[in-house]
Amino acid sequence: MSDTTTINYVRPHIAHRGGHMPNITLSIPAELYAWMNSHPEYKWSEVARQAFRKKMKEAELVEDLKAIAKGEKEIKAGKVISFEKLVKKLGLENEI
Repeated sequence: MSDTTTINYVRPHIAHRGGHMPNITLSIPAELYAWMNSHPEYKWSEVARQAFRKKMKEAELVEDLKAIAKGEKEIKAGKVISFEKLVKKLGLENEI
């Protein structure tokens, strides 16, 4: 027997925050599943959504930091463009 329990939770539900949300299936250790079942006061789907959102924001921050590091390397290498060209390249003419 595996130490992981697969939860297949698929049911139609009311739209969350105004739109349809896809379902996912998670495999979790049996011990965690038992603990979660002993704490029904938590909305586990919301806990998962928040964890996914937090990880996504962390990943975006890492991507931004990598882009900054790349830009700093390019500046040191003499690869620079004017602010106006950068705005045009990024398609931000109407934003600034």
